[in-house]
Amino acid sequence: MRVAFVVSAACAAALTLALAGCGTGGYTSEGSQGAGKQLFTQACGRCHVLADAGTAGPIGPNLDDAFAQARADGLTADTFTQIVRDQIYFPIEFTSTGAHGMPPVGKTLPDCEDVEGDAFCVEDQRQAANDIAVYVGAVAGAGVTAEKPTDGKSIFAATCGSCHTLADAGTSGTLGPNLDESKPSKELAVDRVTNGRGVMPPFRDSLDAAQIQAVADYVSSAAGR
Repeated sequence: MRVAFVVSAACAAALTLALAGCGTGGYTSEGSQGAGKQLFTQACGRCHVLADAGTAGPIGPNLDDAFAQARADGLTADTFTQIVRDQIYFPIEFTSTGAHGMPPVGKTLPDCEDVEGDAFCVEDQRQAANDIAVYVGAVAGAGVTAEKPTDGKSIFAATCGSCHTLADAGTSGTLGPNLDESKPSKELAVDRVTNGRGVMPPFRDSLDAAQIQAVADYVSSAAGR
C-alpha cells in the first residue's frame, strides 16, 4: 500500500464536524482491532512501517510518523479510522511526483471469489477494510515501540509474506517469486532483501543487518522444505 496518509486540516475538519471520510466511504465505527492487525500484516505490512504490527515495509509512508503529530495535536483515533478507510477505498493510484501509488482495494483486499488457489483474499472486503482502519486508527503514532523481531520466520511473515509464497511460513503471496520453487541461496536472499530488484524494494533502511541475516538464513533453509 502506498499513499501519503496526510491528515490535512480540511480532512480533519470534515471528519470531526461531518463524521464522514475525506472520500465518500461514509462513517466507520465497527471493526475488530485483532482482525485488523492480522489483515494489516498480511495486506499492508510489505509497504508500511507500523510499530505495533512489527512491520517494516519501505514503499509506503511510515504510519507512525504520519499520524504522530496529529495525535499529539488532539485528533482522535476515530478521526484516523475514517481517513485510513477512505484511503483504502479511494486510494491515490497515480501520484503527481511519479512515485508508486496505492493499489485499488481489489488488489489490496482481493475478494475470495476472484482468487484462485491459496493466495491471500478476504471473504468480506468491506469488513476487512473496517477492521484495518479501526486497528491503524487505534495504534498509529500512539508511541508504541514494538520490540523488533529477531527470528527469521517472524521477520519474513511481517515483511515478506504478503508478496511471496513460502509453505513453511504459511504464506501465499503472488507478487514476488514462489520461494519454494526458486529456493534462493542465503547470499542471494541477503542481496535481494538489502538492495531489492525490479518491483521488490530494498529493506536496508527498515531492517537492520542482523534482521536481514536472520530472514536470509530462514528463507534459504526453509524454501522447498
